[in-house]
Amino acid sequence: MYVTFFLFLFFYAGLLTVNSESKGPSKVQIEENDGSFTLLVDNEPFFVKGAGGDQQMDKLSAYGGNSIRTWSTHNAKKILDKAHENGIMVTLGLWVGHERHGFDYDNEEAVRSQLESFTEEVEKYKDHPALLMWAVGNEMELNAKNNKVWYAINDIAKMIKKKDPNHPTMTVVAEISKQKIKYLNERVPDVDILGVNSYRGIDSVPQRIRKFGWERPYMITEWGPNGHWEVPKTTWDAPIEQTSSEKAAVYKSRYENVIAADKELCLGSYVFLWGQKQERTSTWYGLFLETGEETEVVDVMNYVWSGEWPENRSPQITSALRINDQLAKQNVRLKSKTIGKSAIELNDPDDDKLKIDWLITHESTDLGVGGDAESKPKEIPGLINSSDFEGNASFTTPDEPGAYRLFVFVYDGHGNAGTANIPFYVYK
Repeated sequence: MYVTFFLFLFFYAGLLTVNSESKGPSKVQIEENDGSFTLLVDNEPFFVKGAGGDQQMDKLSAYGGNSIRTWSTHNAKKILDKAHENGIMVTLGLWVGHERHGFDYDNEEAVRSQLESFTEEVEKYKDHPALLMWAVGNEMELNAKNNKVWYAINDIAKMIKKKDPNHPTMTVVAEISKQKIKYLNERVPDVDILGVNSYRGIDSVPQRIRKFGWERPYMITEWGPNGHWEVPKTTWDAPIEQTSSEKAAVYKSRYENVIAADKELCLGSYVFLWGQKQERTSTWYGLFLETGEETEVVDVMNYVWSGEWPENRSPQITSALRINDQLAKQNVRLKSKTIGKSAIELNDPDDDKLKIDWLITHESTDLGVGGDAESKPKEIPGLINSSDFEGNASFTTPDEPGAYRLFVFVYDGHGNAGTANIPFYVYK
């Protein structure tokens, strides 16, 4: 009896595996109805509630998200399989060469080789059931002077249409302009969807995209807080970052009033970044901390995707971080080896007991462009003298003159956190 039972379990488990692996590709189409567009997955409407990045897919799915976006096919099989396990669809990126990274679009052999390599990738992944669409390039036009890149994009999209009739093509640009839309309309007819990466300018994307003459559907493929290039800076050129609570309010407004509001052309979005990265600071774009805690922005995405707030909410930072009662915009300057006083106002919606950590780093000097990898400045130990549970701290300024940044991290003990930071300058 036991042998029969275990044989049945073995057979049943094997059957599930076969069924999962043998399921054909999802058929993804774009339906147009009197100038309005709808994305269909196996004939069912699919508004993309997505995130950029391939981490924590179980949480993404649990919070109401339904898709992730990658920038390349690196590790694609593992990502697609994991997404399929979590009921998530994948916009799979093809990393098109950037002129600013040395790719030469006058080099016909290099362009042909790139196309051939993408042909192999499309053949490899086109039948995976988790595949939603192909993203041909990401910001490849940024700082580019050779406009042949647009023809290369179209050749890749045309190849995909021949090889894979089941999935749409998209190309992703860094913001939009009249000139970019002109090139896209004239030179890239085989792209079905325009992906727009937009931060502070997102509010006007629906209006601008129509004004500039784009009549196909679009998606917001990266969006989030105000970008580090879009915010006020100190006199020593340090960008001023929003607190985690300021970001949460911005994400909520941008999703509800821009992305979800455009019911004609917008097919959804990919929030940035479902994970963590160093870009100007370690907290600017990530919805999670380096140590894995969720910020208040994750609460917001849970709400806008599912209509419900999480059971336990993240700590809220209800004021800007100050040093000696000065805000970042007041260009905080401190004499070396003196005492500084910092303060912030806090709230926890669940009245959780909060743990507060403070740290000081040099201002980042490894500054990339367009999301290029940056190294994280190291913490300078031994400078924090004291702190309390009310959001106050005392610190000693570094010995050496220069640009620094003070960070505060607020933890609720339930996997949630709030963050803020302030740049300051030390003089002798």
